[in-house]
Amino acid sequence: MNRKQISALKKILGSKLAISTPEELELASYDGTDFHAIPSVVVHASCAEDVAKTLAYANEHSIPVTPRGAATGLSGGSVPVTGGISLNTEHMKEIISISREDCTAVAQPGILVADFQRELAGHGLFYPPDPSSAAFSTLGGNVAECAGGLRALKYGVTRDYILAIQAVLPDGTIIDTGSAAHKTVAGYDLTRLLVGSEGTLAVFTKITVRLLPLPAEIALVSAYYGSAEAAVSAAIEMLAEGFFPRAVEFMDELSIASVISSGEAGAPEGTRACLLIETDGPEGCAVREAQDIREFLQSTSPVETRTAVEAKERESLWNIRRQISPAIYNVSPVKVSEDICVARSKVLELLGKLRSIESKHGVKIASYGHLGDGNLHVNILDEKSPDPRRKLDEVISDIFDATLELGGSISGEHGIGLAKKAFLPREIGAVELGLMRGIKEIFDPKGILNPGKIF
Repeated sequence: MNRKQISALKKILGSKLAISTPEELELASYDGTDFHAIPSVVVHASCAEDVAKTLAYANEHSIPVTPRGAATGLSGGSVPVTGGISLNTEHMKEIISISREDCTAVAQPGILVADFQRELAGHGLFYPPDPSSAAFSTLGGNVAECAGGLRALKYGVTRDYILAIQAVLPDGTIIDTGSAAHKTVAGYDLTRLLVGSEGTLAVFTKITVRLLPLPAEIALVSAYYGSAEAAVSAAIEMLAEGFFPRAVEFMDELSIASVISSGEAGAPEGTRACLLIETDGPEGCAVREAQDIREFLQSTSPVETRTAVEAKERESLWNIRRQISPAIYNVSPVKVSEDICVARSKVLELLGKLRSIESKHGVKIASYGHLGDGNLHVNILDEKSPDPRRKLDEVISDIFDATLELGGSISGEHGIGLAKKAFLPREIGAVELGLMRGIKEIFDPKGILNPGKIF
């Protein structure tokens, strides 16, 4: 993108929205990965019209555009690898409407998920998707990646709550998909297509979500075990018995140790793994279910079990879980995090394969995550190798192969982006990939929107 084009864009949008200072460009050059690339200009959109004008100009001049929210993603999706325009919708964070009668809300993409959830709770409403990054990731980013989160076992993932999307196509055309009605089968489901498209098909400007009544009661059971295998087996047995909590989270020994070393947590002596199991429901029901779960878990030989009902105590335990990823740097300064997903009946076998990979490569792997739906976050640690990044790439390849051998997926919620696009053909067949590329070409014939991602 040359100076003349940058000046023209600033004239179209105004110099307050289109910025090209070195500091601004650097701030738009990264996300939650170690990928880094500098754009030519950053656009801070304030409305759908700003997005439309930006894309129309970019499409006319074949300038690449990389959508960006809070840049907390873990796939490199918002890194502008081909330069051009970094299109930031973070400032579009208005809640346009909330309807208790319809259990719906309409919001702009830049609102933080936790802020959105808090505002809805004040109206007695509940937006279930709850990624660990909720306090600093945006609604639009969550929709773009189809984020999962802690409560996906009971409530599903982001796609299950998106009714309609206003978005801007790469040529600047504003479209509206879906309906505010809770049911529609009118034509192809373009809304579901856009959810999880990682900013490669369109840029979201307004999102209509389906909500639920706010649960009256929540309870949390924490269970500590002498081995990861014992914890996983106990959780699978519990779910097979017919218990249906909203979250079943798992932490292995290395994950727990990392949080303890940061001073954020403690655990009973002999703990090698931990489960956090949360229930919700009408008054009296969640606590009773938690008590029943705790009673069942006592038969699985835990080191200790505890129940937390008060909000402060529950939040303290969840904070331990949310702190794992940054806390792992206390154990190793070299870390690569991947999210993989298998059927939960395969998690024990997956853990065995991970132990073999550790031995083969001489690394450590910290595993934690959403055991209830088989989505584990595996963190590969290595500080001894002279070229740790190259070595870790080999470890990642083996982990993905092991996951696919078990019928799983190389990404449960983080997306493909830059980080996993080389591995995507291992999971998706050539014909299916061809269909996906064809869809991309229909939406974006010039290939300007988030180029270099997924494929």
